[in-house]
Amino acid sequence: MEKLFIGGQWQEPRQGGRLEVINPATEEPFATVAAATSLDVEAAVEAAVSAQANWGGSRGSERAVYLRAIAQAIRTHQDELARLEVQDNGKPLPEAAWDVGDAAGCFEFYAGLAEDLDARQGEAVALPDERFSTKIYHEPVGPSGLIIPWNYPLLMAAWKVAPALAAGCTCVLKPSELTPMTALRLAQICSDIELPAGVMNVLTGLGADTGAPMAAHPQLRKVAFTGSVPTGRSVMLAGAQEIKVVSLELGGKSPFLVFDDADIEAAVEWIMFGIFWNQGQVCSATSRLLVQQNLAGPLLERLCQEAARIPIGPGLEPGVKLGPLVSASQRLRVEGYVSRALVQGARLLTGGQRARELGYFYQPTVLANLSDESEAWCEEIFGPVLAVSTFSSEAEGVARANQSPFGLAAAVMSSDLERCQRVARQLEAGIVWINCSQPTFTEAPWGGVKHSGVGRELGRWGLSNYLEVKQVTTYQSRDPWGWYLGH
Repeated sequence: MEKLFIGGQWQEPRQGGRLEVINPATEEPFATVAAATSLDVEAAVEAAVSAQANWGGSRGSERAVYLRAIAQAIRTHQDELARLEVQDNGKPLPEAAWDVGDAAGCFEFYAGLAEDLDARQGEAVALPDERFSTKIYHEPVGPSGLIIPWNYPLLMAAWKVAPALAAGCTCVLKPSELTPMTALRLAQICSDIELPAGVMNVLTGLGADTGAPMAAHPQLRKVAFTGSVPTGRSVMLAGAQEIKVVSLELGGKSPFLVFDDADIEAAVEWIMFGIFWNQGQVCSATSRLLVQQNLAGPLLERLCQEAARIPIGPGLEPGVKLGPLVSASQRLRVEGYVSRALVQGARLLTGGQRARELGYFYQPTVLANLSDESEAWCEEIFGPVLAVSTFSSEAEGVARANQSPFGLAAAVMSSDLERCQRVARQLEAGIVWINCSQPTFTEAPWGGVKHSGVGRELGRWGLSNYLEVKQVTTYQSRDPWGWYLGH
């Protein structure tokens, strides 16, 4: 797959560049892909613009047929897609298979919402003056640039492509250069089901060469980005020049509050899921653990015992629960945070080392004795590193949980459900989990507050990201001056 998918055709990159794709478990390249530049962006946008009128003018029920066909093809090729995901991302195969299944479900869900759009067109609005009638229409924003990260390659593509297509928007999709393989396979699926040419375009390439010109392109009416806060700022600034619609799903440093009446075994299970799933490379990872003081000793002892037992290895090996980090630079980033934390006085409870000689593996790590100002407590590490602290009262726990520039997710665990609900309402986050961490449903909104982003994905909120709302008001009286003179 060394070409770009533009206008329904596989095309050579206009400047001939290539990028190697590295398997993080072996540190060896296993594929080569095209490196798009601004010239390719221009061609892909032109294709999307040319296809917009027909695609945006079609009925939602017509678009739903294509969305369901994509979902079926994903399910048909689930094993192949999951293995591709393991090869370029590193995650264990069962996790990758789960992600692929979720991606198919996402396309199916938005097929239903596309059909629902037909029934919502021309909805009447009650007005206080019977001489007027108003109807509401939902229209596609237009050609959209979709820039996705490397931690959930196919699933993040689905989260953006499915609602965009359902709304009637044509797309230019840019996957991460680290994990481009399933996005290219998705392009082939779109070709196989005969999605109209130009509706879906896929560009592989570096952020500066491909993502930046996409974000700034005047003919892309919408840009949806998932990734880091610094890049998100750049995307927003670029979009501001054209006053285009921008949605951002950015980083997090999500807190997990565990009260002293929580069940220790359940808490350990959900804490581990919240930070070690996908090697901790999750924007919503509950990476700040706040434990009420009376429970801290026994809980941390059990947590460290279980974390040290997590099977580590290549994602295709049976029984593996923790694969490699996605790249050498990502492992260096994680190692840097841990080493600096230890120099600054943090206590290493478990982990803190490379796990194998070959591959970008890193042990599940738990750090304690961190100050509220330390970078390991405040900044997103994006790896299997849990920062731990204690609190005494409910008020202190909530205050320290909210003491962060991020606000994507949070979790609270207690046997007192009334307290859980009370705390959940006080936590400054777009997503709050009670007695669990990380469950995500296509039907529910996803997104954060503060530095964690702008807008919401998933559910009906994800569809609205790609829709403009238009009112059409009719004056029904025969007296052209009656309304004016009446005032």
